[in-house]
Parts: sequence; structure tokens; C-alpha cells
Amino acid sequence: MLCKCKDLKLNPVLKRKPLTFSPIWVLSYVPETSLSRPPWSDLPLLNKEEEQRRHQVVVQKVNTLIESREYGRLFAVVHFASRQWKVTNEDLILIENHIEAECGDRIVLEKVLLVGGEDFTLIGKPLLRYRDLVRVEATVIEKTESWPMVHMRFWKRHRFQKKRSK
Repeated sequence: MLCKCKDLKLNPVLKRKPLTFSPIWVLSYVPETSLSRPPWSDLPLLNKEEEQRRHQVVVQKVNTLIESREYGRLFAVVHFASRQWKVTNEDLILIENHIEAECGDRIVLEKVLLVGGEDFTLIGKPLLRYRDLVRVEATVIEKTESWPMVHMRFWKRHRFQKKRSK
């Protein structure tokens, strides 16, 4: 016995307990906090008739706002010149592409993704279907020629350089 105790005192490694591995569910456990679930209670699922009735009420309200023209200031998200732009009345946008329009020309932005106001938003999937419902127009104010863009290509350790300008 004395010999074993002496060995334990000299060799602290023998005192250690063997490593135990915890199950996976213990490692992935996240304690419940205020962020682990939404602050509102679970919403009950509606039956199909109730959902359609609520949908019709919302559509009716939006249609009355549009017909009475009481929608306030509108905004739209349009796809133009390979980008999406959020535009409102009297906004200026700067594009870097060349378009076939002269100064003073009015152009129609046909790819309308979204239109919204203070009380409603119409979202297209991906575009709004009704062209008679939404019409976004723009006026070309200024066209200037910019400096040529230089595209430089260089391969290291190959003595290769290539310069192309547009």
C-alpha cells in the first residue's frame, strides 16, 4: 500500500480520472434566452376560408387607397442598367452604362420590382405584372463621356502585361 501511495504522489498523472465524452445533444444544447424564440406567442394556423377572407379585406383596402389617390408619397424599386434602384419622385440616379437616349428624353422603366407607400406595398414575383397599374418614368438630364476605363492584366513571374481600354 505504501508503495502505491508513494507512486501516486510522485506521478500526478495517475491521479487523473479518465476522460469521458459527453453525448452530442449536450454539446449542441443552447440555453433558452430571450433570443431563442420570438417574443410573441405561437400563431394559430388559419383555415383556408379565413385566410382568403382576410386576404380579400387587405386587397379591398389597398384598392380603395389607389382609387381615391390617398396613398401619399410613393416609392418604387426598379431594375435599370443592371442594378436595382429605389426611386421616389424627383430622385436623381447616376448610371455608368451607355443608353440610346438624348438629353431631355423621357424613358419608361418597365422592370418594376416593388411599389410602396405609407400604408401598403405591392411586391412583384419577380416583377409587377400589371403595366397599367404602375408606370415609372424618368427623364435624361445629362449625358457626359467619362474617362476610358483601363483593364490591366498582369501575370506574375511570366513577363506578361496587357492593357485594354474601353
